[in-house]
Amino acid sequence: MVPHLVTALNGPLHDLEKKILEATPAIERWFRLEWQEHTPPFYCSVDLRNSGFKLAPVDTNLFPGGFNNLSQEMLPLAVQAAMAAIEKYCPDAKNLLLIPERHTRNAFYLQNVARQMQIYRQTGLNVRLGSLSEDIKEPTPVDLPDGTQLILEPLERSANGRRLGLKNFDPCTIVLNNDLSAGIPAILENLNEQTLLPPLHAGWAVRRKTNHFSAYDEVVKKFAKLVDIDPWMLNPYFAKCHGINFHEGTGIDTLAATVDTVLAKIRKKYKEYGIKEKPFVIVKADAGTYGMGVMTVHDSSEVRDLNRKQRNKMSVVKDGLEVSDVIVQEGVHTFEQINESVAEPVVYMIDRYVVGGFYRVHEDRGVDENLNAPGMHFVPLAFAQQHAVPDMKAKPGTAAPNRFYMYGVVARLALLAASLELERTDPNPEVY
Repeated sequence: MVPHLVTALNGPLHDLEKKILEATPAIERWFRLEWQEHTPPFYCSVDLRNSGFKLAPVDTNLFPGGFNNLSQEMLPLAVQAAMAAIEKYCPDAKNLLLIPERHTRNAFYLQNVARQMQIYRQTGLNVRLGSLSEDIKEPTPVDLPDGTQLILEPLERSANGRRLGLKNFDPCTIVLNNDLSAGIPAILENLNEQTLLPPLHAGWAVRRKTNHFSAYDEVVKKFAKLVDIDPWMLNPYFAKCHGINFHEGTGIDTLAATVDTVLAKIRKKYKEYGIKEKPFVIVKADAGTYGMGVMTVHDSSEVRDLNRKQRNKMSVVKDGLEVSDVIVQEGVHTFEQINESVAEPVVYMIDRYVVGGFYRVHEDRGVDENLNAPGMHFVPLAFAQQHAVPDMKAKPGTAAPNRFYMYGVVARLALLAASLELERTDPNPEVY
């Protein structure tokens, strides 16, 4: 399933695909060497946008919640990758505790939890669910749409306070599928004897998108040198804006000026490559997720003229987190379509391996809008067809394996950036 790319495929991306395919051995060796220096996050998903003249990540999620959207064919790959990841932290692991998001009513999210449990069980682990919700005081069954059940259990600290588990269940490894938007709960702190994956500082209580894209900048510069391309082809410009209060209107002039600066840089690039599209930026909260606190801006006047409804929408994200810092990011059009609806690829990784992905599709959104919004649906990507080795003879933009290989390369660049970001924000860095 390769979506229709609504753009002439003889532009810069044509050359990019050709260069990346020709450099495959060098690229894979480069990644292999980078992973000797850096530890990949336990898992990760990356939202990509393909404009035909640019292919870039626009968001990297370290607590992915859509494993249920991966195709069945990809599960063996996911199991192998999870095995490699868990072996690294706890080779003799027997019990794994999975801590999901607090909201337990979202059926899609719960199907993702069930799919993750299925993957981890296949690696040879007993998997149980511990809830951070104060409402869960005893094992609580939750029904899924397919007729199965999940059991959520209350978390318990051990008698010595050094370990976390459930009643009669002592895990070696704890996997967080909760992005900690609401802050770090005390029950997760000071766990000296267990591995928490991802670590606490990967959550939105600490993490910032601008830190991630700064690390991505560095990674892409090195990579672009290797394959001899303009790093901009894979990299959205961005800038950070502090101290904004959307309700009171403070900091809006600074934000408008930042929007102007980023738009000017994009216009210059568009001119260089003869691109006729209208440049735009995405303004979004520097911390947070779920497609909240996001807007498309074509001109700085749009920031100055926000109405009350728009200001309210921008001022709060998930778990009621107030927005004061934003990232102004170069907007990347998505010219991919499925059944005439706008689509963007999302690539899933466990450890350093691509384990699948899907297209996020939205019938009511435009090519320059955020697709992570109510009304979206998902179409699985079958990365793992038997013939999915890149086809060197295919015309650029036409072969599924080639398109998916490129997605996998760019997603892994974002994964590598995430590992640098986590190293730099680690409150207890290891001394080598």
